[in-house]
Amino acid sequence: MGEKQILDDEQIIELYWQREEKAIEETDNKYGELLFRIAYNVLNDKSDSEECQNDTYLAVWNAIPPTRPRVFPAFIVQIIRRISIDFYRRKNRKRSIPSEFKTTIDDLSYLLHSKEEIDAGLNAKELGKLISDYVKSLSKKQQYIFVSRFYMSNPIEYIANEMDVTASSIYKSIDKIKKGLKEYLTKRGVSL
Repeated sequence: MGEKQILDDEQIIELYWQREEKAIEETDNKYGELLFRIAYNVLNDKSDSEECQNDTYLAVWNAIPPTRPRVFPAFIVQIIRRISIDFYRRKNRKRSIPSEFKTTIDDLSYLLHSKEEIDAGLNAKELGKLISDYVKSLSKKQQYIFVSRFYMSNPIEYIANEMDVTASSIYKSIDKIKKGLKEYLTKRGVSL
């Protein structure tokens, strides 16, 4: 028995364009674990994460065509994050859920403004651009830590294991990144 061949992203996208259901199977083969981990980091529940993963496959099916993503992994990660966060918010209205997503939101709570504050000054799109510019100014290691923690909602221990360093060093790096971000935004007129 040979190893199962994994299609490249362009081949998978082409399957979606041809409306072949095999596209979903191939997406799951290549990115299923990543998508599940992202949903689980937000929801901290296996069945809810699987539901979001399945919803993501449907959303990708409905989006391609007409969309032809340039970076397929980024495209599907963005979809599962949105679906998982929406699911988290709906479920969180009913009760408190332990979640890495909640922890990462708490970590950056000083960036979250009320609607009135955003309308009065900086809008969310401008804030997002400033944060993106700041992240681009970081070292590759710091960028990985930032994206892994605050975009993917990965636990500290997971990031440390991936980078083969201690959790303590990741905590220190995150503190340094957060302080740098606060300083960066303050210098650009964002009141925190």
